[in-house]
Amino acid sequence: MRRITQTAEARAMAHGTTEKAATPEETLPPDIETMRASARRALTENAELPTPDELDTLVLVLRGHIHLLVPEVERAAARQPEDSIPRYCALACLGEAHNKLRLGDGGGLPIRVSVVRKLARVVNALCDHYENLGGDHPRTGQ
Repeated sequence: MRRITQTAEARAMAHGTTEKAATPEETLPPDIETMRASARRALTENAELPTPDELDTLVLVLRGHIHLLVPEVERAAARQPEDSIPRYCALACLGEAHNKLRLGDGGGLPIRVSVVRKLARVVNALCDHYENLGGDHPRTGQ
C-alpha cells in the first residue's frame, strides 16, 4: 500500500500537481534498486532507442525518482557535520538535481534522449549520495 502512495506522489510532483506529502516518519526508504534500474534503461549504450511513448514514460519515472530522492538526500546530508566533504558533495548534487528538473521535455528525439540521460545520471548520483550518507537502503538491498 505504501509503495502505491509513493508512486502516486511522485507522479503528482512530476506533473506539477499537489498532493499531501507523507512525513519522514511515514515514508519507506527509497527503492534504490528500482531507481538504478530505471536509470540503467536510459544509460545503456548499445540499447535500442526507446519509442517516443517509452521516452515520455521514462522521463516521468526519472523525474519522480528525483522528487523522491531529493528530500531523502537532504535529510541524510543534514545529519552530517557542516564541514563534511560528503555533505558538501551531496548538497552540490542536490543543486544540480534541481537544475535538471527544470529541463524541458520537448524538442526532437535527440534532445529528448539527452534530457532522459541527464535525468538518469542525476538519479544515479542521488542514489550514491543517499547510500554514502548512511541512507536506510544500502546498495546490497538489505
